[in-house]
Amino acid sequence: MNLQAFTPDSNTTDAIAEQIASVIQLIGEDPSRDGLQRTPERVGEAIQFLTKGYNEDPDKILCSALFEEDYRQMVVVKDIEFYSLCEHHLLPFFGKAHIAYIPNGKVTGLSKIARVVDVYARRLQIQERMTTQIKECIQRTLHPLGVMVVIEAEHLCMQMRGVQKQHCITTTSDFTGAFNRPETRDEFLKLIRN
Repeated sequence: MNLQAFTPDSNTTDAIAEQIASVIQLIGEDPSRDGLQRTPERVGEAIQFLTKGYNEDPDKILCSALFEEDYRQMVVVKDIEFYSLCEHHLLPFFGKAHIAYIPNGKVTGLSKIARVVDVYARRLQIQERMTTQIKECIQRTLHPLGVMVVIEAEHLCMQMRGVQKQHCITTTSDFTGAFNRPETRDEFLKLIRN
C-alpha cells in the first residue's frame, strides 16, 4: 500500500497539545502521569492527520491523471474504505463509498477517485455533505455524463453515546445527469451489491 507521507506542523502540535493537557486535567486526570505524558502531543499530531483534507485540493488530484478516452459506459469504484470525524462530537464515523461516473471523453486514474474520498473524509464532516462534495468534485472536474455516490457508514456518536445503537448503518446517496434515469441508478446499485 502506497501511503502519502504526512508531517505534522510542530507549532500546531504544541498549540493543540496545550489544550488537550487542559482537557485531561478538567476530566480529573493528571497529564503528567506516566501513561499520559505524551498523550497531548500524540493527539495534536493525530488531529492534524485526521483533518489533513483541509490542505489538499481534490480537483487537482483528479486532474493530475486526466486522460482523453472515448469510453461512455459506467465506471464504478466500489468499497472505498474511509474514516472521518463527525463535526458534532469529534467522534469517528467510517465505512465505504461507492462511486460511479459515465465519462464524456475523459477518464481519471482510478486511485484518484479513492483519494478524493479521503480528502473529504479527512475534514470535520457530516456524511450527507461528504456525499455531495464528492459528487460535485467529480462532476465539476471530469464533466461526465453523470455521477453517482453512495456512502454507507457507522457513526460512533450513535454507538458509543446518545442512543447507543450498535450495527446501525447510515446510507446516503447523491447523483447527477444520466443517473437521474431510474434504470441507470438501478444498474449502479446492482453492481455495488454484487
